[in-house]
Amino acid sequence: MHLNPIVSEVDFDLAGRHTGYLRLPHSVHRSAYGWLPFPVVSIRNGSGPVVLVMAGNHGDEYEGQILAAQLAREIDPAHLTGQIIVLPAANAPAVEQGLRASPIDDGNLNRAFPGDPRGSPTQIAAHYIEHELLARADYLIDLHSGGSSLLYHGGNMLAIEPRDEAEKARLIDLLNAFGLPNAFIHRENPVHAAAAARRQGAVSITTELGGAGTVSSALIREARQGLLHFLGHVGLLHGPLVPESPPASVRFRRVAGARHYVYAYDSGVYEPLVELGDRVSQGQPAARIHFPDTPWREPVIRHFDSDGEVVCKRVPALVRRGDCLFHLAEDDPTFFTQLAR
Repeated sequence: MHLNPIVSEVDFDLAGRHTGYLRLPHSVHRSAYGWLPFPVVSIRNGSGPVVLVMAGNHGDEYEGQILAAQLAREIDPAHLTGQIIVLPAANAPAVEQGLRASPIDDGNLNRAFPGDPRGSPTQIAAHYIEHELLARADYLIDLHSGGSSLLYHGGNMLAIEPRDEAEKARLIDLLNAFGLPNAFIHRENPVHAAAAARRQGAVSITTELGGAGTVSSALIREARQGLLHFLGHVGLLHGPLVPESPPASVRFRRVAGARHYVYAYDSGVYEPLVELGDRVSQGQPAARIHFPDTPWREPVIRHFDSDGEVVCKRVPALVRRGDCLFHLAEDDPTFFTQLAR
């Protein structure tokens, strides 16, 4: 295996709180011997679970960045039995510019795993996260939101479909401990951080917290409560920061492939005809796409291909062919039944 060129200023084997940067060499015109800084915090005390909390996987998703930084400041090493590693700006060049993908190589970090130590900066970062950080971890908490182009309905968790009944029982327990209102079960995608965690033997929970390029204080508070309760539940965190309960009872949902998505097939200005949280039916109108440059042309109506609940919508009104307008979810009876026992 080729060695990754990233050098950490933080020794992850040391006890206590340690802060610094992951330094990725980056030689450009303005800085011949420069490096890209990826901030990282390690808080360790004794032997126990290791949790990697990651945000800024996409640079225009802000709630998670705030939550991760807050967590890094407020946790006292004396209240840990194990280690938490906080990576609040996982795709640091994208975070700096407030972009989904890196402005350096147009790299989408959550489409770059398992990475390449000889590749572009985003590929190198993905390789380091998977093979250096996740290789140490028992759990990954990957904090996302809808970013600049999408808005999710409230606080949501995502997890990969379990491979057997024992894994399902463990996953239900962990999702309940985090306790955001909705949990989506989805198929594994090998280029996602969640799949990287699974390859390294870690359990991953991804969040989707609002979006629209804004920050919701209510969602940050809810996710903070859930994350701190989760850290207590797995035996890593103890003391006054651990809440008595998770923020909500979990509703288990499933996004069932293409039929739960609505896309634009025309470029124009989209008018949503439903709102987040609405129950919709197959064939129901979802949106009108208008054509201000040809006002004599009738709007095109896009329809839903399935029943379901609207859990995510596009934010910018200007659309191009191929843009996602909505996605739906439906209750997952298997998980719901098991949860109710």
